[in-house]
Amino acid sequence: MRDHGGDIDKAASRFGRADWIDLSTGINRRPWPAPALSPHALTALPTRADSARLCAVAAARFGCAPGTVLPLAGASAAIQLLPHVLAGRRAAVLSPTYNEHAASLRAAGWQVAEPADPAALAGADLAVIVNPNNPDGRAFPPAQVAAIAATVGHLVVDESFADPRPDLSVAGARADNVTVLRSFGKFWGLAGLRLGFAIAAPDLLARLAERAGPWSVSGPALQIGAQALADAPWIDDTVIWLSEAALHLDQIVTPHWPLVGGTHLFRLYDAPDAQAAHTLLARAGIWSRIFPWHPRWIRLGIPGNRKEFDRVARAFTAAG
Repeated sequence: MRDHGGDIDKAASRFGRADWIDLSTGINRRPWPAPALSPHALTALPTRADSARLCAVAAARFGCAPGTVLPLAGASAAIQLLPHVLAGRRAAVLSPTYNEHAASLRAAGWQVAEPADPAALAGADLAVIVNPNNPDGRAFPPAQVAAIAATVGHLVVDESFADPRPDLSVAGARADNVTVLRSFGKFWGLAGLRLGFAIAAPDLLARLAERAGPWSVSGPALQIGAQALADAPWIDDTVIWLSEAALHLDQIVTPHWPLVGGTHLFRLYDAPDAQAAHTLLARAGIWSRIFPWHPRWIRLGIPGNRKEFDRVARAFTAAG
């Protein structure tokens, strides 16, 4: 079983109550306000025109050419497919990071190293970095990403949390041996749509599309994605909100647990006992993320409103 956030059913079965605040996933709790869907999106098979419309909007948002963008059923779909369409058998995943990268590569038969030092990626047939990184927010400027790409056969750059940090993205200045992954569900807060993007050379995208099969992205995801990615005022306002909200969360938590790092969408703290901290918050109806490989780290997503912030604050006040 791969370890992930979410699974509120598990929280409820263990701790009871129905009014959970799920801060375990890093998904924006102030989602883009999706309008009603058109009958076409709900009743017709998606067309090439629907996909092309989304690709054009996504390319404008990410700063790349439309022909280098492929919509998929979440960035997770690309993570599952890429090990089957890239050549080689020696992979290196800069770690610690999102565990699906190494797990998917191993499931496809790759030999996987998990170094902590970017220099140790050199020589790999396939290297993976998450930028900014999950769970600690470690960030790599584009020049450093380009330097890493020059030392490996192929570099996958997972930018699932980069929407508020366009300064980190290499989507618009990508070397030929680089594939960029972008998520839609995290920043826009609509994870249930299962939408993401691979940005790569057209021949690689063609192989991915063949693996994904026809109609791999739903009509509702194509429609909502195109509208949301074009909503510049909402995007700008949300980046500001998340910046301020992340700092507010730090003000509540850091008197108790030091900050390790984070992004606009989650914060990572160092608790004396992560399991005890997880239980403390769970008893207040707040679901957090801890890691079986680190006994002290606990990650919290950003609360979505004053009521949620107040509950987090009360949980720490009650604990003394």
